[in-house]
Amino acid sequence: MFSQKLLIFVGVALFIAINFIVMTMSSRESIPTSGIERLFITITSPVQQAVTTTIHFTQNVWDTYFMSVLAVKENIELKKQLGKAIEIKNRYEELELENTRLKKFVNFTGQVLDTYVAAQIIARDPSPWFKTIIIDKGAKDGLVKGSPVVVSEGIVGQTIKVANDYSRVLLITDRNSAVDALVQNSRVRGIVKGNNEDNCSFVYALRKDEMKEGEMIISSGLDQVFPKGLKIGRILKVTKVHSQLFQDITIETSVDFDRIEEVLVFKNDR
Repeated sequence: MFSQKLLIFVGVALFIAINFIVMTMSSRESIPTSGIERLFITITSPVQQAVTTTIHFTQNVWDTYFMSVLAVKENIELKKQLGKAIEIKNRYEELELENTRLKKFVNFTGQVLDTYVAAQIIARDPSPWFKTIIIDKGAKDGLVKGSPVVVSEGIVGQTIKVANDYSRVLLITDRNSAVDALVQNSRVRGIVKGNNEDNCSFVYALRKDEMKEGEMIISSGLDQVFPKGLKIGRILKVTKVHSQLFQDITIETSVDFDRIEEVLVFKNDR
């Protein structure tokens, strides 16, 4: 075992010495002409070429790896920047939509003499038996039980429970809701009742009264809750039964309750 290690050591040392001699001789201006030099060059050139090729290959691999790492880092950073840009764009679009809704409020409130407070809808009742929402304004903002809640499109409902910072609003589509109303053109009176669906019913309109589809129903102001003249909805369907004293009238509400996000609440200082 010792002799094999010694032979390997001697061989490596000899190889290094030969390479050193050849490199020294190759650096001279004159081209080697002796047989020994040519023999040395013949023996060592393939090895030197292999070593050089291996070094170049290793360097190329390292450069490629290094560039790949930089590319991955740069890609991650660009994705972060893109994500931030998309987030800013979404916020900007959301602000634009909110600005459009608030402009409608401003135009609407310019025609109303009562004082009001703007509120955000923060929760909706998931139960199919109740149609209510929670808003982020309450007693400290001047709200009381029975405060009318509206948007620019029409009546939303009225507050039924008021805490210091929050209020629960009963929508006009709830079956417990009732709004004294009249037909805008003919002035026929009736009551708008909720039925826990998207539409409402206009009840107590006499069968003899002329009612047409598409006519607007507005608040009469006689219930002492909602100011007179606020939109409620349009007549969607009229059914007259000779054996009944009143007509069956279905109303399509002016407000899309699935899409509203902000509301106006009239304060109790009228």
